Amino acid sequence: MDWDKGSIFKALGDSTRRIILDELSEHNERTLYELTAQFVMRHNLAISRQAIAKHLKTLEDAGLVISKRKGKHRVLTFNKEPLRSLLEEWLN
Repeated sequence: MDWDKGSIFKALGDSTRRIILDELSEHNERTLYELTAQFVMRHNLAISRQAIAKHLKTLEDAGLVISKRKGKHRVLTFNKEPLRSLLEEWLN
């Protein structure tokens, strides 16, 4: 798939979004609630679920996060393919 480089770099340009990707890379399936709790407990950052949801939208638009419904919850996973594709393009 041909990923939009501008969207990827925009998504990676924000420290909050990079923390989200760090959390998802460590524990690939997280809910919005779990991400919010990690921001408070692990990173000592007070951020609302609505703010995280807005950041997730940017990450999803870039293809870096995939959202799926599992029962009542929306589960988030880190999609590494856009980054892998970008790096392969530059390194080959």
